[in-house]
Amino acid sequence: MRRRALLALAAALSATAFTGVTMSDAAALDLENTLYLDLKDGRVVIQLLPDIAPKHVARVKELARKGFYDGTPFHRVIEGFMAQGGDPTGTGSGGSGEGNLPAEFTRARRFLRGTVGAARTSDPNSADSQFFIMFAPAPSLDGQYTIWGQVVSGMEFVDKIKRGSGGSGMVQGPDKIVHMRVAADVKE
Repeated sequence: MRRRALLALAAALSATAFTGVTMSDAAALDLENTLYLDLKDGRVVIQLLPDIAPKHVARVKELARKGFYDGTPFHRVIEGFMAQGGDPTGTGSGGSGEGNLPAEFTRARRFLRGTVGAARTSDPNSADSQFFIMFAPAPSLDGQYTIWGQVVSGMEFVDKIKRGSGGSGMVQGPDKIVHMRVAADVKE
């Protein structure tokens, strides 16, 4: 257990230069609030933020523990903006069936490269299982969408996710999540 915690911390420390994560953020990593997002090109480590989005973090962990995200596509990917996944239908209109979550907006964190946010409709209280990972900062999203995580390692694998075309960014033949797990549950 201690070895895994040290590996997660080492990964976080090596990633601080490009994700906006501070050394104090990295030191606060714990395996119960860390996700391993395995993609075709490698593992992405995401620090969960239960202090600012407790309901969203609880939902993501619940779904990850059920294997819900495994095999789901990144159906909407816009170059220079974000990669969106978490919809089992791949259409952008699917969810977990667990119902909508109330907005947990904050101005304490901003949408920077590697920020993970909850996707939703125009209704602020409509987030469920879908999420997006930012390729670049997007100040227009600050305070408008729930932030529930931050990539601390493996952003280079997020950068390799297949892009969509046109203004919608919908992807034909999208890349899929191999596995998404709570780090505390992974035996390595």
